Amino acid sequence: MGEETSDESRTSIDKAIEAISSLISLSHSIKSFTVKWQLIRTKLDELYSGLAALSNLDDSGHDPSLSSLISAVLISLTDCYDLATRCVNVAYSGKLLMQSDLDVMAASFDRHARNLSRIYSAGILSRGFAIVVSKPGGGACKEDVRFYVRDLMTRMKVGDLEMKRQALVKLNEAMEEDDRYVKIVIEGNDLVNLLVGFLDSEIGVQEESVKALFFISGFGSYKSVLVRSGVIGPLVRVLENGSSVGREASARCLMKLTENSENAWSVSAQGGVSALLKICSCGEFSGELIASSCGVLRNLVGVEEIKRYMIEEDDTMTTFIKLIGSKEEIVQVNSIDLLLSMCSKDEQTREVFVRQGGIQELVSVLSDPNPLSSSKSKEIALRAIDNLCFGSPGCLNALMSCKFLDHLLYLLSNGEISVQESALKVTSRLCSLPEEVKRIMGDAGFMPELVKFLDAKSFDVREMASVALYCLISVPKNRKKFAQDDFNIGYILKLLDHDDGSNASSDSGSTKFLISILMSLTSCNSARRKIASSGYLKSIEKLAETEGSDAKKLVKKLSMNRFRSMLSGIF
Repeated sequence: MGEETSDESRTSIDKAIEAISSLISLSHSIKSFTVKWQLIRTKLDELYSGLAALSNLDDSGHDPSLSSLISAVLISLTDCYDLATRCVNVAYSGKLLMQSDLDVMAASFDRHARNLSRIYSAGILSRGFAIVVSKPGGGACKEDVRFYVRDLMTRMKVGDLEMKRQALVKLNEAMEEDDRYVKIVIEGNDLVNLLVGFLDSEIGVQEESVKALFFISGFGSYKSVLVRSGVIGPLVRVLENGSSVGREASARCLMKLTENSENAWSVSAQGGVSALLKICSCGEFSGELIASSCGVLRNLVGVEEIKRYMIEEDDTMTTFIKLIGSKEEIVQVNSIDLLLSMCSKDEQTREVFVRQGGIQELVSVLSDPNPLSSSKSKEIALRAIDNLCFGSPGCLNALMSCKFLDHLLYLLSNGEISVQESALKVTSRLCSLPEEVKRIMGDAGFMPELVKFLDAKSFDVREMASVALYCLISVPKNRKKFAQDDFNIGYILKLLDHDDGSNASSDSGSTKFLISILMSLTSCNSARRKIASSGYLKSIEKLAETEGSDAKKLVKKLSMNRFRSMLSGIF
């Protein structure tokens, strides 16, 4: 018998493709041996993808070994179709015998798929196979999407390195454009395992594969699939030995996966902690990689044992503190966030942080002008100070010794809105400290700045400013200083005047705070006289009718002052 012609070979391929499609459809109607048929369908899908891609080959792609394989595939398909028909009609002599036949059939299709893979790997079909199936449009059905993914998977399995890389690039582009491709990838465990295996491949393939895995890791429900596929160990190896692109994508992927603390131990067991610490301590890596590594470590320190190991490593704390002074915002932000996670609720670690100059570095982020520190960096630095520096006298002393109040006052006055609010929160915390601190703040000029926030749009901001101001003027020296500026008292009285239509921010909550401030000011004679002689006394009396006991007490105190003035005038 002579060799099969190219046209005959193509006809046989088309026949095999059609038979596989028909057999897969028939298998879905089988109610028995469901696990066995699922396995057979998986093998048929793989074979279908490989054969369907052959339709792109030109005549030069014909090879005798391929013709022989297609003939064997057709025989197996005929036998399998017979088994499927018998299962549908429940026309078999015994379950054990049918199970055995189905196992043989699954093994047969697996063998065919591996033989096809060997033909591709030999390079016989490489040129023709390089033609890529067109990606379906946005409105394509799920089957078209699945076919495209299967075609890409086959190219990844059987192509040379460049073909694998190109297929991965196409897959990444598809997943970025349409989430349906991500779902199809996850549904086919073979493809996930293939991507994980590529992490130990050549650089170009490795980079594209880790990009794909990072994209998949962004879907919370799919993270467990990646972990079960054994992705963490290979990701750590990429982190240690990969290219700069591969390392960055690997770190970002690990950061996503370790958002679940259960995966922290897996990273530690694979040597990930040491690899991440090395990246953070070495100045040769990109800011993106260092920042992502800090992000992974931040997730890992939630496990106490891992945190203790990190702290016990030489120079770990020093390394992270140095990163606060980085030229890149993302490194500043992530390193501060990591240190905050390490030191919160851990007095011993906090002491190490203070001893090694951590507070000074945080304050340096607030320094102005400082082009290296953005608003976001300043916000997180203020949040860290708020969380770390008010728990012990040592931390507070270190904070006050590096001109923190000067920087804080500047941000309160000149910072962007988000930074101002963060600065106001810290100011409010400071105002709850002992009288000596409040006296220093009064002398530094915090009170006029707080007055400016009393009419803010945000109720929370008005409340923080009011409480902080109330605390400051509870100190007699500050009260007297505050009363010396006519604007301060006049502005508060204006805010209380509900008949002034320009005062859109006045409400019951704000009024309560303002009355408390005025009540405190009445302890100062000059302030009491200014309030009583102002044109707003009738407004205060009107408030006493609706705002409760505090307003009534204020009216009573002011009335007593007016009565004393009348008596002194008579006598």
